[in-house]
Formats: sequence, structure tokens, C-alpha cells
Amino acid sequence: MGKLAVILFFILSVFPADANENRRHIHVVRRGSKKSHRGDTVAKIWIEENGQKIEVAWSELDAADLAKIIDVIDKNWELFNKMIDDVFAGKKVAIKKFDK
Repeated sequence: MGKLAVILFFILSVFPADANENRRHIHVVRRGSKKSHRGDTVAKIWIEENGQKIEVAWSELDAADLAKIIDVIDKNWELFNKMIDDVFAGKKVAIKKFDK
């Protein structure tokens, strides 16, 4: 699992196994969960590699939290794509913290 960022009470991450999927995406997981990472995903957000496009695949978040997360992704789109590339290449990434 590649943790990318912490926003509010959520962790944004990718799974190396997702490298082969057709669309690049980020999993949003609630911080402090005792469940497995995949089992506590509360949203999945598509973040396209070729052209800045962000789309919510599905979400259990309230509208305000989802809007904040999308805003951070949008403003840091290139950074997130670089971090995803690094995770998929097997490199370690420093987790970014956003206080929004």
C-alpha cells in the first residue's frame, strides 16, 4: 500500500496492484480504523494521468469532506500523479499532510 497524503481524518493511498488498471485512482480511507485498509475505504476517486480530470467513482463521505479532498487533489494534481508513479515504480514516498 502506498500512502500518499493525510487530509482531515482521511488517508489517501494507492495499491501497487492497481498499476495495471485502466484508470488511475486514489483510495480514501478513514484514519484510525482497526479494519484492513481495503476494507475501510470510504471513497474511490479517479485521477486521470493524461489530462487533469478528477472523477468520484463512489463515496460514502459527506459532501463537505468530499469537496475538501477533491479540492486538495485538484490543487496538487501533478504532485499526486508523481507520487503515484513513484509508488508504482516501487519507490518510497513521503506522506504529505494537508490541513484543510
